[in-house]
Amino acid sequence: MTFEFATAQRVLFGPGMRQQLPGLVAGEGTRVFVIIGGNQERYREVVDLLKTEPFELATFSVSNEPDVSTVGAALEQARAHRAEAVVGVGGGSVIDTGKAVAALLTNPGKLFDYLEVIGDGHPLRAAAAPYFAVPTTAGTGSESTRNAVIGAPDHKVKVSMRSALMLPKYAVVDPELTLSSPARVTATAGLDACTQLIESFVGIKANPVTDGLCREGLILAGRSLRTAHADPNNLDAREDMSLAALMSGIALANAGLGAVHGFAGPLGGMLGASHGALCARLLAPVTRTNLSALRARQPGAPTLARYEEAARLVTGEVSATADDLVRWAESTASDLSIESLSHLGMTEERIPDAVAKARASGSMKGNPIELTGSELAAVLRAAL
Repeated sequence: MTFEFATAQRVLFGPGMRQQLPGLVAGEGTRVFVIIGGNQERYREVVDLLKTEPFELATFSVSNEPDVSTVGAALEQARAHRAEAVVGVGGGSVIDTGKAVAALLTNPGKLFDYLEVIGDGHPLRAAAAPYFAVPTTAGTGSESTRNAVIGAPDHKVKVSMRSALMLPKYAVVDPELTLSSPARVTATAGLDACTQLIESFVGIKANPVTDGLCREGLILAGRSLRTAHADPNNLDAREDMSLAALMSGIALANAGLGAVHGFAGPLGGMLGASHGALCARLLAPVTRTNLSALRARQPGAPTLARYEEAARLVTGEVSATADDLVRWAESTASDLSIESLSHLGMTEERIPDAVAKARASGSMKGNPIELTGSELAAVLRAAL
């Protein structure tokens, strides 16, 4: 067995941990570029904390999932500020924007030089500028991943800028910052974390280190996602979900993903829908299809036992079967009011294009079994 494992250089986790941020940033420079989400009031406390140190601050707001123009504008402003360190405070969109900006501050050229699929895909040569990832949602685990997902509207696709050199230097995960997360974000981001844990656990690149993270993360998410959604001020549930999301990010960065994320990237570009909403809707039909394909073509595959274990972990039922995992994903999506793909803009006519784009996705290569075109189309029809 061979595998590689890498994550953020330093992870600080727990309620109140945001108070450590000014002192940490002070050790990296005084010219600081801060990226926040669109609702500036949600991030005011953290920005005000940074003002307790004699930093020269510049701020940039990201209102939606980042695209090439957003990253380009942020980079231009960061370069003009002569930023020595970058702080990203927000959801996965903010944190991904920050990772790209921090990397491009220290590497020559422009974004398209490094983008996969639609760009030149050149490797980064220099370590990114010191980057502090401070999540305010519990879902993407972007604070511990090595890529940034960036939309390209002209190409109607989302692609990645990817390198181990993009791993944040600091991940400051304070569950108290997720208390103000809207119910819909709690739901979609939480199911995205569950998807990442499941796909990393059953995928072809799973390894013993990521297995442990996935097992613990599934227990945490299974017991606390519904509670965090129904009772948003429940700090214990928020803490569980923040930890599950962190673990999911570490796991996916080292074990890869599968067909849910293979679809989510292309569909996000085609529909303009949020990544979390797409993963939340696709988890059940992809899991059902994977199980059916494995039983038909690889009936002795060890992955079937992994699906059963995932079901037991997330449901808390010792007798749960792999099919119970599908039922759990379906009922959770229903109870958390996850929209159908048709509600998000998907139509029957667009299925062939979506399947063709998904089959070319890197995440699809990590799926536990190669799915046929007809199987992939059936997944989308089931999610309409």
